[in-house]
Amino acid sequence: MNTRIVLSLLLALGACGQLVQAATPAAATPAMASEKDAIALAEKGAQFVRQHGKAEMVKRINSKDPEFNQGSLYLAMRDLDGITVAHPTTALIGKNLLDVPDADGKPFRQELVATAKGKGKGWVDYKFRNPATGKVEAKSTYVLRVDDIALEAGIYKH
Repeated sequence: MNTRIVLSLLLALGACGQLVQAATPAAATPAMASEKDAIALAEKGAQFVRQHGKAEMVKRINSKDPEFNQGSLYLAMRDLDGITVAHPTTALIGKNLLDVPDADGKPFRQELVATAKGKGKGWVDYKFRNPATGKVEAKSTYVLRVDDIALEAGIYKH
Protein backbone atom coordinates (compact mmCIF):
# COMPACT_ATOMS: atom_id res chain seq x y z
CA MET A 1 0.00 0.00 0.00
CA ASN A 2 1.10 3.53 -0.68
CA THR A 3 2.68 5.21 2.35
CA ARG A 4 0.47 8.27 1.87
CA ILE A 5 -2.69 6.10 1.96
CA VAL A 6 -1.54 4.26 5.08
CA LEU A 7 -0.76 7.55 6.79
CA SER A 8 -4.18 8.96 5.82
CA LEU A 9 -5.92 5.85 7.19
CA LEU A 10 -3.99 6.02 10.46
CA LEU A 11 -4.82 9.69 10.87
CA ALA A 12 -8.49 9.02 10.14
CA LEU A 13 -8.61 6.15 12.63
CA GLY A 14 -6.90 8.30 15.24
CA ALA A 15 -9.41 11.09 14.69
CA CYS A 16 -12.30 8.60 15.01
CA GLY A 17 -10.87 7.34 18.29
CA GLN A 18 -10.56 10.88 19.60
CA LEU A 19 -14.16 11.64 18.59
CA VAL A 20 -15.46 8.54 20.35
CA GLN A 21 -13.38 9.33 23.43
CA ALA A 22 -14.57 12.96 23.46
CA ALA A 23 -18.22 11.95 23.06
CA THR A 24 -18.13 9.40 25.89
CA PRO A 25 -18.72 10.84 29.36
CA ALA A 26 -15.91 10.09 31.81
CA ALA A 27 -18.24 8.48 34.33
CA ALA A 28 -19.62 6.11 31.69
CA THR A 29 -16.23 4.75 30.73
CA PRO A 30 -14.84 2.56 33.41
CA ALA A 31 -11.70 4.30 32.23
CA MET A 32 -8.99 2.64 34.12
CA ALA A 33 -8.11 5.15 36.77
CA SER A 34 -4.52 4.59 37.78
CA GLU A 35 -2.71 4.77 41.09
CA LYS A 36 -1.30 8.10 39.89
CA ASP A 37 -4.87 9.37 39.33
CA ALA A 38 -5.91 8.39 42.87
CA ILE A 39 -2.84 10.00 44.44
CA ALA A 40 -3.36 13.15 42.35
CA LEU A 41 -7.02 13.37 43.42
CA ALA A 42 -6.15 12.96 47.11
CA GLU A 43 -3.39 15.57 46.84
CA LYS A 44 -5.74 17.93 44.99
CA GLY A 45 -8.22 17.48 47.84
CA ALA A 46 -5.52 18.14 50.43
CA GLN A 47 -4.54 21.36 48.69
CA PHE A 48 -8.22 22.37 48.54
CA VAL A 49 -8.66 21.69 52.29
CA ARG A 50 -5.59 23.80 53.10
CA GLN A 51 -6.85 26.69 50.94
CA HIS A 52 -10.61 26.59 51.59
CA GLY A 53 -11.09 24.55 54.77
CA LYS A 54 -12.69 21.22 55.65
CA ALA A 55 -16.28 22.49 55.60
CA GLU A 56 -16.00 23.59 51.97
CA MET A 57 -14.36 20.27 51.02
CA VAL A 58 -17.23 18.39 52.68
CA LYS A 59 -19.74 20.37 50.60
CA ARG A 60 -17.85 19.69 47.37
CA ILE A 61 -17.54 15.94 48.01
CA ASN A 62 -21.14 15.49 49.18
CA SER A 63 -22.51 17.43 46.20
CA LYS A 64 -20.59 15.10 43.87
CA ASP A 65 -18.62 18.00 42.42
CA PRO A 66 -17.07 16.64 39.19
CA GLU A 67 -13.73 18.06 40.26
CA PHE A 68 -13.64 15.46 43.06
CA ASN A 69 -16.03 12.82 41.71
CA GLN A 70 -15.14 11.16 38.42
CA GLY A 71 -17.38 8.11 38.45
CA SER A 72 -15.52 5.19 39.97
CA LEU A 73 -12.69 7.52 41.07
CA TYR A 74 -13.94 9.85 43.78
CA LEU A 75 -12.75 11.55 46.94
CA ALA A 76 -14.10 10.70 50.40
CA MET A 77 -13.25 12.11 53.83
CA ARG A 78 -13.10 10.35 57.20
CA ASP A 79 -12.14 11.68 60.62
CA LEU A 80 -9.43 9.90 62.58
CA ASP A 81 -12.04 8.22 64.80
CA GLY A 82 -13.37 6.47 61.69
CA ILE A 83 -16.53 8.50 61.09
CA THR A 84 -17.29 9.20 57.44
CA VAL A 85 -17.42 13.00 57.14
CA ALA A 86 -17.97 13.28 53.38
CA HIS A 87 -18.73 10.72 50.67
CA PRO A 88 -20.56 10.77 47.32
CA THR A 89 -22.75 7.96 48.72
CA THR A 90 -24.51 10.13 51.26
CA ALA A 91 -25.91 7.16 53.23
CA LEU A 92 -22.40 6.62 54.65
CA ILE A 93 -22.02 10.17 56.03
CA GLY A 94 -21.90 10.50 59.82
CA LYS A 95 -21.43 6.78 60.36
CA ASN A 96 -18.63 4.93 62.05
CA LEU A 97 -18.33 1.72 60.08
CA LEU A 98 -14.89 0.70 61.36
CA ASP A 99 -16.13 -2.73 62.39
CA VAL A 100 -18.00 -3.42 59.13
CA PRO A 101 -15.74 -5.61 56.99
CA ASP A 102 -15.53 -5.93 53.23
CA ALA A 103 -16.95 -8.93 51.34
CA ASP A 104 -13.97 -11.05 52.43
CA GLY A 105 -14.24 -10.10 56.11
CA LYS A 106 -11.37 -7.61 56.07
CA PRO A 107 -11.82 -4.61 58.44
CA PHE A 108 -10.45 -2.26 55.77
CA ARG A 109 -11.73 0.96 57.33
CA GLN A 110 -9.65 0.23 60.43
CA GLU A 111 -6.64 -0.15 58.14
CA LEU A 112 -7.46 3.14 56.37
CA VAL A 113 -7.59 5.01 59.70
CA ALA A 114 -4.44 3.25 60.98
CA THR A 115 -2.58 4.27 57.82
CA ALA A 116 -3.71 7.88 58.21
CA LYS A 117 -2.73 7.96 61.89
CA GLY A 118 0.55 6.14 61.30
CA LYS A 119 2.48 6.93 58.12
CA GLY A 120 -0.01 9.62 57.12
CA LYS A 121 -0.40 8.20 53.64
CA GLY A 122 -0.48 4.87 51.87
CA TRP A 123 -2.52 2.20 50.09
CA VAL A 124 -5.16 -0.19 51.46
CA ASP A 125 -6.61 -3.09 49.42
CA TYR A 126 -10.15 -4.44 49.93
CA LYS A 127 -13.42 -5.13 48.12
CA PHE A 128 -16.14 -2.51 47.61
CA ARG A 129 -19.17 -1.80 45.43
CA ASN A 130 -18.11 0.02 42.28
CA PRO A 131 -20.63 2.83 41.61
CA ALA A 132 -19.98 2.54 37.87
CA THR A 133 -20.80 -1.19 37.64
CA GLY A 134 -22.85 -1.83 40.79
CA LYS A 135 -20.67 -4.89 41.47
CA VAL A 136 -18.39 -5.66 44.41
CA GLU A 137 -14.86 -5.47 43.04
CA ALA A 138 -11.26 -5.41 44.22
CA LYS A 139 -10.31 -1.87 45.15
CA SER A 140 -7.14 -0.14 46.28
CA THR A 141 -7.51 3.16 48.11
CA TYR A 142 -4.90 5.81 48.67
CA VAL A 143 -5.36 7.51 52.04
CA LEU A 144 -3.77 10.88 52.81
CA ARG A 145 -3.92 12.56 56.22
CA VAL A 146 -4.53 16.31 56.34
CA ASP A 147 -4.52 17.58 59.93
CA ASP A 148 -7.30 15.63 61.71
CA ILE A 149 -8.94 14.05 58.66
CA ALA A 150 -8.12 11.41 56.09
CA LEU A 151 -8.81 11.94 52.39
CA GLU A 152 -9.38 8.74 50.43
CA ALA A 153 -9.33 8.11 46.68
CA GLY A 154 -9.52 4.58 45.35
CA ILE A 155 -9.24 2.68 42.13
CA TYR A 156 -11.00 -0.49 41.10
CA LYS A 157 -8.83 -3.28 39.78
CA HIS A 158 -10.61 -4.74 36.77
